[in-house]
Amino acid sequence: MNALFKALNDPTRRAILERLRAGPLTAGTIAEQFQFSAPTISHHLDLLRQADLVTSQKQGQFVLYTLNMTVFDELLGWLVQFKS
Repeated sequence: MNALFKALNDPTRRAILERLRAGPLTAGTIAEQFQFSAPTISHHLDLLRQADLVTSQKQGQFVLYTLNMTVFDELLGWLVQFKS
């Protein structure tokens, strides 16, 4: 859970997650939407993968990143328990 909150703590990583809501994207497509270098975006994507917030799948020469909704469902369930 610590890796999850560490990943969510950064505004750039949250912005990446927001873009992935529309569907799977390659690292290059994600990098085009930010003013960071490709290695910086790759680092953010790696932290998101380590937290299981995104999954990656190689397609030819590209890696496609997708939201892992299972982790979001688990997080939401964990947070809801504090409301009751």
